[in-house]
Amino acid sequence: MVRPRDQGLSRRAFVKAAVAIGGASALSACLTRESGPDTPTDASDLPTGVPDPSSLPRRQHAWNDALPRDDHGNHVPPSHRVLLYLDYAGEGTPDDADRETLEAALGSLERAYPRTVEGSDTRSSGLFVTISYSPSYFDRFDADLPDSVDLPEPSALTPFEDPALDTPDALIHLASDYGSVVLGAEEALRGEQGTLNGVDVSATLDGVVERVDRRTGFIGDGLPADHQDVEGIPDSEPVPGDSPLYMGFESGMEKAQAGEDAVTIPEGPFAGGTTQQVSKIDLHLDQWYEQDSRSHRVASMFCPAHAEEGRVEGTGENLGNTNGVVESGCPAHATEDARQEGVVGHAQKAARAREDGDPLLLRRDFDSTDGGQAGVHFLSLQRGIEDFVVTRTAMTGSDLAREGAVGRQSNNGILRYMTVRRRGNFLLPPREHRAFPTPEPS
Repeated sequence: MVRPRDQGLSRRAFVKAAVAIGGASALSACLTRESGPDTPTDASDLPTGVPDPSSLPRRQHAWNDALPRDDHGNHVPPSHRVLLYLDYAGEGTPDDADRETLEAALGSLERAYPRTVEGSDTRSSGLFVTISYSPSYFDRFDADLPDSVDLPEPSALTPFEDPALDTPDALIHLASDYGSVVLGAEEALRGEQGTLNGVDVSATLDGVVERVDRRTGFIGDGLPADHQDVEGIPDSEPVPGDSPLYMGFESGMEKAQAGEDAVTIPEGPFAGGTTQQVSKIDLHLDQWYEQDSRSHRVASMFCPAHAEEGRVEGTGENLGNTNGVVESGCPAHATEDARQEGVVGHAQKAARAREDGDPLLLRRDFDSTDGGQAGVHFLSLQRGIEDFVVTRTAMTGSDLAREGAVGRQSNNGILRYMTVRRRGNFLLPPREHRAFPTPEPS
C-alpha cells in the first residue's frame, strides 16, 4: 500500500513510489495522481493502441522514432520502468499453445496503449514493451543458437567485481512516462486486470510463467533529486534538482550512443533482433558529492580537458547532442591525462571502444531505489554481447592501472563510486519470434 505520509509528495515522486511498490492498490493510487486538470496529460483519458500489434516495427528495440526529443534532438527516454524476470512454468520446452498465450498477452498491452501520446504541444511515451531470453532459456532445447547470435552466459567482467548472475528464462521490460501505464500493464500480465484502458485483455501469463524478480526505476529531470533519501546518497541531499540521473549529469546524448541500425543483428534467423545486457549496480556517492570538487566530478565523468576548460555547465545540457569527448580528442590522450592530471574520465575511456568512430552500445539505463539503495539498472543493446565486453573493458581501464597512471579504481573514471551486484545477458528477438522462440525459428 502507498503510505499516508506519501500524500504530501509531489505528483512525480508519488508516481515513482507507486511504481516501486507495485500491485493493484499502487495502480489505483497512481492513476488517481496522474488524472485531473493539474496533470500535463490525463492518464485516465489516454488513447488506445494499435488494433493490430503486428503493424508495429519488427524490431522490438525500435523505440527512437516513437520517442519525444529534447531541444537538441536527443531522444527522451520513458520516465518509469519495470523489469520482470520470469521463468517458464512448464516442463521442458514451451509448446505452440504457450506461444499463442504469450503473444496474445503482449498484444493486449499494445492494443491498450500507444507507444506515443500526442498532446496539444507535447509528446510523451505511452507504453513500450519488450521481451528477451537468456542463454539458460535456450539451454532447454537440443539445438544451439545460430552463429549469427552472440549470447554467452553472463560473467564477472572486471577483477574487482563478484556479481550474482541472472539466469531466469525471460525478461519483460515495461517503459512509459505514466506510472499507471506500466503498473496497469504489469497487472494485466498477471491476470489482475480484465480490461486495460478500455480494451479487453485477451490473455495473461498466469500459469505460463513464474516471476523470479521484479526491479523498477526511473530517469528524467528532477526524479533523482526527488528520491535521494536512500542509501548511497549523502544526507545533505546534493543531487541537482534538474539532473536526470543520480550522478548529476546528462546522459544518452545522441552522438554518444549507437544507432538502432548499428545494434541490430543483420543476418540469420534472428535478423532484426539484438542482444541486451542488464547490470544491477549500487551507487556510493558520499565522496562524489561531499569530498570531490565539481571540477573533479567533471573530469571523472567526461575528461580532464572538460574540467580545465569549463565545458560543462550545470548538468551538461549545454553540450547538446554530444558529450564532446571525441570531438576534443580526449580518448587518444587517456594515458597522458591519467599520468599528468592524475585522473581519467569515464566517457573518455568508453570512447576508446568505438568502431569507425561510432559507439558500440545503445544505452537505455535508468536509476533505481530498489531495496532502499541508490542504484542503476544499466541496460544496453548491442549487436553481440562481445561489443558490451569490449566497451566494458575500455571503461574499466585496467591498461591504465597497469601502467600506474591511475589506481585500479581510484581516479579511474567513476569506478570507485559503484558496485556491480548482478549481470545478465539476453537475446531480444524480432517481433515475429518474440513468443518463446526456438533456437532455430522458421
